[in-house]
Formats: sequence, C-alpha cells, structure tokens
Amino acid sequence: MAAFPDSLLAGYRSFRDDRHAQARGLYRTLAERGQRPEVMVIACCDSRAAPETIFSAAPGQIFVVRNVANLVPPHAPDGACDGTAAALEFAVQGLGVRHIVVLGHGRCGGIRAALHPAAEPLSPDDFIGRWTTLLGPALREIEAGDRLSDDRRQTALERASIRRSVANLRTFPFVSILEERGRLGLHGAWFDIAEGALWTMDPASGAFSRAG
Repeated sequence: MAAFPDSLLAGYRSFRDDRHAQARGLYRTLAERGQRPEVMVIACCDSRAAPETIFSAAPGQIFVVRNVANLVPPHAPDGACDGTAAALEFAVQGLGVRHIVVLGHGRCGGIRAALHPAAEPLSPDDFIGRWTTLLGPALREIEAGDRLSDDRRQTALERASIRRSVANLRTFPFVSILEERGRLGLHGAWFDIAEGALWTMDPASGAFSRAG
C-alpha cells in the first residue's frame, strides 16, 4: 500500500506551524460560526491556477468549485446530477454569496483537448471528451470569426468558454432572479499563468481587459 505523500505532510506541517498558528482565532471562529463567503469562484482543476493563491484569499473568504476547464453546464433539472450545479445551488441558496466569478486561465488542458481531440481517449469511458462537449457553442463562436494562429485560437476559446459559462449561470432560475433584483453579480476573468496577469470581462461587451 502506498504511503501518504511526504510532500503533502511537509506542506501540512508548514501550514500548521505558520499560517494556522498565526490565524488560530480566525480558524476557530470559522469552525464555530460557519462560513459566510461573499464570493463564489468557479475555476479549473489546473494546479497552476488556484483561486485562493491568485486572489490571496483568507480562509472563509471565497467558496470555490473546480472542474476541468471551469465549465458551467446549463440548467438541466431532469439531467444527471452535476457537482458544479450542486455547489452553485449551495453557494447561492445556502451561503447567500453576492458574486460569482468564472475564472479561466491560459494554456488550459481542457480547452486544448477540445481544440485538438485525441485519436484515442484516455480511458474507455472518455470522461474528458464527454465533458468538453459543453464547449461546442463556444468553439463554434470562434470558428465563425477570423482565422487565428494556434495560440490565439486557444486563448480565444478560453475566453469564449468563460462568456458561455456566465451565460449558462443565467439559465438557473435562482441565479437569474437574484441577478435581476441586484442581489447577485456575475463576472468573468482570465488568468495568464506565464505573466501572472488577471484579465476581467466587461459585462456588456464580453471583452477582456487587464486588471490594474
């Protein structure tokens, strides 16, 4: 039987002796009173784009759900159970978050898989292939535009998928109703891993601009 990874144990000891020790009161309060984050972030599983790191978030500050390529499936009450939809329901209805951010990033492997489907799936179930079919509308959006280089096409799809996921958020009645009442804000953002730069989406035009 494989042993628990030493690197994780070392990281835990550092956390216990430093960060937790310095914020013991905060952790105790969160344990006793529960969490009440104002922001939900829907991000990618990619190990290089952790929202808590990008936003220097304190414990209890953001509620995070991560999946391959930071996708939000459209509302499907009769469809299969989806972890992102379940987390969304809890964040909005249970925690009362005031903002939802769909956070994409550069060099996303899930986006690359949609642009360049493998000849053979990674497993007979092809979970990634089936999941990335959600990118179909965003992929058609960029294919309808000008011909792009591979790198620019990748970035274009990463950003188009963020716009599509924000639109899919609005297909959930408990999201759209609260947004219409001014009680919930929906946002898109894209993180450049190489440059460490954050780009935010204009809610009207869908264009991205570099944050200051």
